[in-house]
Amino acid sequence: MRIGITCYPTYGGSGAVATELGIALAARGHEVHFITYAQPFRLPSFLPRVYFHEVDVGRYPLFEYPPYDLALAVRMHEVVRDHQLDILHCHYAIPHATSAWIARSMLREEGRDVKVVTTLHGTDITIVGQERSFFTITKFSIEKSHAVTAVSDYLRDETYRAFGCVGCQVDVIYNFIDPDLYDRTRHIFPIPADVIKGRRVIMHISNFRPVKRVRDIVKTFARINLDVPSVLVMVGDGPERVEAEAEARDLGVAEHVLFLGKIDAIAPLLAGADLFLLTSDKESFGLSALEAMASGVPVIGAHAGGLPEVVTDGVTGYLRSVGDVDGMASAGIALLRDHDRWKTMSEAAAADARTRFSEAAIVAQYEALYERTIAQPSTLHSLSDSL
Repeated sequence: MRIGITCYPTYGGSGAVATELGIALAARGHEVHFITYAQPFRLPSFLPRVYFHEVDVGRYPLFEYPPYDLALAVRMHEVVRDHQLDILHCHYAIPHATSAWIARSMLREEGRDVKVVTTLHGTDITIVGQERSFFTITKFSIEKSHAVTAVSDYLRDETYRAFGCVGCQVDVIYNFIDPDLYDRTRHIFPIPADVIKGRRVIMHISNFRPVKRVRDIVKTFARINLDVPSVLVMVGDGPERVEAEAEARDLGVAEHVLFLGKIDAIAPLLAGADLFLLTSDKESFGLSALEAMASGVPVIGAHAGGLPEVVTDGVTGYLRSVGDVDGMASAGIALLRDHDRWKTMSEAAAADARTRFSEAAIVAQYEALYERTIAQPSTLHSLSDSL
């Protein structure tokens, strides 16, 4: 198949999943075309059967805000036309699915067609899509897609609750990991021993947006550190980083907190971690938690959104109520003090990640979805037909 993938190329779960999916599809013999405004952060410079098409958003004084959605639609139209794509797979509904609908409308005027698959990742449904300015177009774009997927049961149910999705079915296809990449025995922890100083390593990876509650990460760490000397490794960047840094100073633990910024290759870092913290208000899935589990790192997190579908409380990690810093810290302390218990949970996490979220199984689900979608009949004679 010839597949176009559009995603946000910036640091975050949706872009990571879309990129890893494209790479895996190409490895399985498909032709994959990424269409976005910058090269996705996890996409290497060259891979066989993988192509990158940059979206050029022109600058014109009349436009206070450059119309990326229109420029994206034009680029989608060009790539589908020039490379005879079978599928446009949009990761994150807004504006990608909207642009795909415009591109398809243009193609149909020319007697061509392409099928549109939209994958919902989280805030496109739970936050952005429910804002008054975007609600109607989000609902429209979802309903005009040929196939719609969500990354968790929680997100599927939230989509039905918020938008109704008249005439559409939302299928759940979980995110995935490459089991070989996250084998902790294959990596050397890159942070020098003289920095860690024999302390336990606690890690957090995110885009540092408000929903991640990164101040709770620091608070939880500070409580753990009182009982079990530890180092907190914060990977990523975003608007709440300054708040997290201030919290670390206020709690007197700044010397034990490392802010590493955005790092693409996280597997070597996870290979040296003892605990992973994820205290978000909502996680539609929790890709970073899955990557930690695959690396044999137990997860301490908030019982919210789709995270309970990834982390099994008491088996692969511990889940507590949102904001329950003391409860999360207590769970972390108990686990770090009991090596046998930690080892059992580490092994369970790694095994569960490979059993339920393996790349081979999940990518095969997408392939089957594409094949079903392509097989749907097309009617080119009228744009008034259901798209």
